[in-house]
Amino acid sequence: MYTILGSDQKEYGPVSADDLRRWIGEGRVNAGTLVKLVDGTDWRPLAEFSEFADALPPASPRAAPPATPAAVPTPAAARVAPVTAPKPRGSGLAIASLVLGIAGVFTCGLTALIGLVLGIVALTRPDKEGTAPSRRGLALAGTIVSAVFLLMIPVAAGVLLPALAKGKSRAQVMVCMNNSKQLCLGLLMYSTDNKDAFPAGEVWCDAVQKYLGAPTVFQCPFASPDQRSHYAFNRNLSGILQSKVRSPAATVMIFETDGGWNQSGGSELLPKRGRHNGAVMVGFADGHCEAVIPARLTRLRWEP
Repeated sequence: MYTILGSDQKEYGPVSADDLRRWIGEGRVNAGTLVKLVDGTDWRPLAEFSEFADALPPASPRAAPPATPAAVPTPAAARVAPVTAPKPRGSGLAIASLVLGIAGVFTCGLTALIGLVLGIVALTRPDKEGTAPSRRGLALAGTIVSAVFLLMIPVAAGVLLPALAKGKSRAQVMVCMNNSKQLCLGLLMYSTDNKDAFPAGEVWCDAVQKYLGAPTVFQCPFASPDQRSHYAFNRNLSGILQSKVRSPAATVMIFETDGGWNQSGGSELLPKRGRHNGAVMVGFADGHCEAVIPARLTRLRWEP
């Protein structure tokens, strides 16, 4: 049995003499290929083995380079696993810091707080071979982005909170306006069902209650919830005919007051300060409603 040394300096074998003769015929080895016996130690050209002299072609003036046998499995011991460079310590924290910092735009800065902590940890964590520039750059970027989003939270709050408060105030004004319109409509429906006459002021809340959708119609969102009603009826319209009102669009029918069930009267019941930025919600005898500013309150028409 023989061992062959290929041109790639790898050993192939053991192979039998018959295999070598076949490889000579196939051109896979030649006279210059180094061969040794399996139990031998010396490498010699194949031409020096007399047992293969008859199989080798006549020697040419210039010796051919040793051929490498094909399709011979490489010994497992000769396989060397590729060596990869170690990943810099802390690079995962740096990447996470940057990602969480960017995600702060979608989480109102919540993830940015975590990103800031991870970025600082990544910056302060030492490596065995020094600080990796790429990791340090990612950590620095994550720290800066996270910090920027955290600093923007109070700024955004300063901008958004007043806008939200203003929006809430407008919504409450619309609720009060809708309440006033429903009360006016209830009074007009009562008049239609009672021979054109408005209810008596002392019982007007009780009289129109069945025409309203819910008892909360009597309550203004800005007023104290302890009061059952925050609207009063113009006493001058108590029991009179709707058709007798000369200027329905200018004559007060209901108006906001500090509170009380079946309240009726005149301007003396108006709240000392309007609940809608100083304005008072007023419903007129034709059914329309307005938020009346203080300067106009003295010019309201109370007589039918």
